[in-house]
Amino acid sequence: MPWQIWISNFNASQMRRAHAALAKRGLPLAVNQMEYSLLDRKIETNGVIATAKELGVTITAYTPLGYGLLAGKYHKNPDLLEQASPIRRRMLKRDLDTTRPIVEALEEIGKNYDATPAQVALNWVIYFQGDTVVTIPGATKVTQVKQSAGAMKFKLSEEELARLDALSKGYC
Repeated sequence: MPWQIWISNFNASQMRRAHAALAKRGLPLAVNQMEYSLLDRKIETNGVIATAKELGVTITAYTPLGYGLLAGKYHKNPDLLEQASPIRRRMLKRDLDTTRPIVEALEEIGKNYDATPAQVALNWVIYFQGDTVVTIPGATKVTQVKQSAGAMKFKLSEEELARLDALSKGYC
């Protein structure tokens, strides 16, 4: 199998330099692993997505469920926040109200596919940027793995992708 080089958290400029340096050695830059979700869309505005598309680099999105916020579990049961670490708990509590409209839309759209909010959020990550982005949702339980796999059983419509895009634009 030929070598493929993966990087993590490289900005657009760093990605270009890595791509050029590797090309001189006949090695492809295959992947840049970045945080990306409906709640963290910075790579759309800082040049990373555009550079990845230009160079043919795949973005592997980590934290695609926004530390669990997009699953809706904290919205339904805020007491679950007490199980999170103090730093994460503060962050999640801070974002609970502002993310509610997105989670409500995920729930509504999910009804069309018999899907959970988490599955809809993962589906958005998978399809919104075309073939440029793949995702690696974290899982600590078998049920989470099965739920994540269920995100591949449907494809959001262009209208649904656009609706979620509009709702989450503030996270760019």
